[in-house]
Amino acid sequence: MRIISGFLKGKSLAFIKNLNTRPLKDVVKENIFNILEHSNLMNVNLKDSNVLDLYSGIGSFGLESISRGAKKVTFIEKDETAVEILNKNIKKLSIVHKSKIYNDKIEKVLLNDLDEKFNIFFFDPPFNEDSYIKNLEIIKKQKLFRASHVVIVHREIKTKDILDDYIKILNIKNYGRSKIIFGLFK
Repeated sequence: MRIISGFLKGKSLAFIKNLNTRPLKDVVKENIFNILEHSNLMNVNLKDSNVLDLYSGIGSFGLESISRGAKKVTFIEKDETAVEILNKNIKKLSIVHKSKIYNDKIEKVLLNDLDEKFNIFFFDPPFNEDSYIKNLEIIKKQKLFRASHVVIVHREIKTKDILDDYIKILNIKNYGRSKIIFGLFK
């Protein structure tokens, strides 16, 4: 596993393989960033963005965002082993000043700990879990998004989540088993 592009391009990332975490495949990650950077459907500039990486695991998406120019990434992950690896990756890449990590339940962090607004929201929950929809609702109610923002959700291609109450879907792309949903808070 590695950083694909930006000032950290080619740097390797430590990762874990267990039943609780599933690293984002490079091909999927590359396609997400291509859409972010080149789509006319979204009015978000990755450079200088504030990114919220939810269910971050070892932080592959957020670390790639920093490498490509994001101002700051806030990682939220409840798995302690994944957070240990994420901390190692951040220190190894010398990007502590651009990173903030919460090792806690996402709902708790969203309701109690965040006092800033974000441009990019990346959700990568376990494929068998749909509780992330409640997190969309919390973000919307707490108004944690900037006017120029995008919501990106990584799901298993077979999932049939109903997101219309929370986000306006802009685009859906499929890559192997992965389905990537791009949207905006309504």
